[in-house]
Amino acid sequence: MTKQTATFPEFVDAAVLITGGGTGIGAALTEGFVAQGAKVAFIDIAEAPSRELATRLAAGSRHAPLFIPADLTDLDAITQAVAQAESAHGAATVLVNNAALDDRHELLEMSGEYWDSNQAINLRPVAFTAKAVALGMIAAGGGTIVNFTSTSYMLNIGAMPAYTAAKAGIVGLTKGLAGRLGPDGIRVNAIAPGWVMTERQKRLWVTEDGLSAMIDRQCLKREIQPEDMVGPCLFLASSASAMITAQVLIADGGMM
Repeated sequence: MTKQTATFPEFVDAAVLITGGGTGIGAALTEGFVAQGAKVAFIDIAEAPSRELATRLAAGSRHAPLFIPADLTDLDAITQAVAQAESAHGAATVLVNNAALDDRHELLEMSGEYWDSNQAINLRPVAFTAKAVALGMIAAGGGTIVNFTSTSYMLNIGAMPAYTAAKAGIVGLTKGLAGRLGPDGIRVNAIAPGWVMTERQKRLWVTEDGLSAMIDRQCLKREIQPEDMVGPCLFLASSASAMITAQVLIADGGMM
């Protein structure tokens, strides 16, 4: 695990909104922005771990994080969640679109209903959460959006075609949002993690052989942890990346 040591004074008291911020990579991101002194609101459907995280991070933090339970497949719920975050913290100047569900599925058994539900989880909320925060960001004078895609769509992985299509779509959406919102002072970038060892991954799919084979392909010979995504996200959300927009930052340990 890499401990995040960089500090960004600009995030002190800044309003940050994170989707899927209660578990996995999202929980690390929530903790990372809370540690910077930001006013963090995070949306998640997993209530028990999210409430536990919010309680743990409240101790000793400048601002206790606000957990907002919501189903991001419901567009009205997105609008309401953003409104709740704005009511508590003011308009978000940082949005992190992290929520996703990488279920494996077989192409030859895939139904139209499954395809639609997968896109409704993995792609559609990225667009509609950005839409929901856009007016507030514009009124605030600008902001940053960081979308999480994945290297999975670059690797010809055949076990999750709807998911990889959604993750590729996030790249196109990132570029389109950057073009639309750039004149309003809003930068939009994406992060493409490699195989991050979240509890979900370890519980469902990680095997000793599979992990060893992946690390063999990486330049950096260690497991990728959720905390490893915090630094790249802070960088892209900060003024350190002031002229970077419409880009994808790959954080995969240098996979070859």
